[in-house]
Amino acid sequence: MSAFWTEFLNAAASHPCPAVPGDLLSPFDIYGSDYYLFPNVPAAPGMPCAGEDRSIYRRGARRWRKLYRVNGHIFQAKRFNRRAFCAFCQDRIWGLGRQGFKCIQCKLLVHKKCHKLVQKPCSNEHVDPIEVKDDANGESTLGRASSVRRVSAEELAPAAETPPAPAPSAPAHDLEPGSQRQYSLDDFELIRVIGRGSYAKVLMVELKRTKRIYAMKVIKKALVTDDEDIDWVQTEKHVFETASNHPFLVGLHSCFQTPSRLFFVIEFVRGGDLMFHMQRQRRLPEEHARFYAAEISLALHFLHERGVIYRDLKLDNVLLDHEGHIKLTDYGMCKEGVRPGDTTSTFCGTPNYIAPEILRGEEYGFSVDWWALGVLTYEMLAGRSPFDIAQAADNPDQNTEDYLFQVILEKTIRIPRSLSVKAASVLKGFLNKNPVERLGCGENGFLDIVNHPFFKSIEWEMLEQKQVVPPFKPRLEGERDLANFPPEFTDEPVHLTPDNDTVIADIDQSEFEGFEYVNPLLMSLEDCV
Repeated sequence: MSAFWTEFLNAAASHPCPAVPGDLLSPFDIYGSDYYLFPNVPAAPGMPCAGEDRSIYRRGARRWRKLYRVNGHIFQAKRFNRRAFCAFCQDRIWGLGRQGFKCIQCKLLVHKKCHKLVQKPCSNEHVDPIEVKDDANGESTLGRASSVRRVSAEELAPAAETPPAPAPSAPAHDLEPGSQRQYSLDDFELIRVIGRGSYAKVLMVELKRTKRIYAMKVIKKALVTDDEDIDWVQTEKHVFETASNHPFLVGLHSCFQTPSRLFFVIEFVRGGDLMFHMQRQRRLPEEHARFYAAEISLALHFLHERGVIYRDLKLDNVLLDHEGHIKLTDYGMCKEGVRPGDTTSTFCGTPNYIAPEILRGEEYGFSVDWWALGVLTYEMLAGRSPFDIAQAADNPDQNTEDYLFQVILEKTIRIPRSLSVKAASVLKGFLNKNPVERLGCGENGFLDIVNHPFFKSIEWEMLEQKQVVPPFKPRLEGERDLANFPPEFTDEPVHLTPDNDTVIADIDQSEFEGFEYVNPLLMSLEDCV
């Protein structure tokens, strides 16, 4: 026997993550640690592995702004709080939501239908510089090739228009005219930080009156004053309300606001997220992955039936409750109001989970969620991403987002030989680069998933009623146990930075009218306490 195989067998015998019965480990499984999503076993659950860069895991989702370049103008869809008139046809810009286009350089306002007809070249002379908001990774979203839709312009004459002054901000005591506030920050005790994103901080809190534990998502208004960001916050609120009726989706307790912040009070799911548990186990037995994939499928199907594309499925957003059932959370990337056959085109998502049709700039529908489920199922079964490139860390040219997108579009996905035939089949079905042929996207839709051999052992009706015992139950020592949350969050001090009056004065409080909400079902339950 060669020295290599002797070393391999010794390594396999002491491998820290036992294989599923019947699985075979290849030499690459043992030695190709760069190819794994999780390189080795940490000293303690939730702690980083040796040589591990935690930033490569919890990547925040992003939206690339839709920008339309015409004759030097860079148009972006905008909402106008006051009267606005089209610089081309002189008619008033009507409508709901984002009514028209505005050049982010020279401030020209036009109808969407008129933006291609603008002849006068853009000039940003004598105009204050435009501040472009950085995304979660510190990169400007302006000028990215993938985010710009290029269109040709016809040579016609334009007209000029001066944009209206911003509306004055409302005083703090008049945020909700004609309504009575149900909850405020004084009603809650802030206990611990349990998460953080590019826009928000998530806290564990206790409702003082009932002693019930909730999670509180806190968003600074100053970070969402952009028109599109405000729309996304409203969409997240609506989806939270819808999700309150499903066992595998995190629901909403209430919403309230202060002059500087928005607050979502949501269910507190104590078991931590799948990312945390995957860092402990590296990969899951097929039975475990099948159970989680089936519950996630039911949650996605529920959203799709109500016209919602989730668009941000990843390990971080799959939580485990105290019994071991999953709950999807974070609806900030959702698109609502999608009817059967409708499509959208926003370039958004977490890079490693973005579907090929999004990268190709195509119109897309619910198919992108089934692709993301394929990526997540692959990670659970193989312990690595299907798009990881061996030794990429040693090659800067292969460690970029653009190269990752190229891999997603062009690379043939390699299914580990250790997986069963049924598991390999379901992965190939979800990870089909053609959305028309993808599992869950055919004429039978969700029924194709239900009837797939990989899910043959699943009793779907019992599963939806939470009558199937989960394969894993998180260890918990009470409602406030945070052992399943990363210490990088829970070690943070629990406080909200003091309000800055100068910043608050620049916020148009009318943008957030109607934000407050109380879930009537949860209110009735609390009245019984």
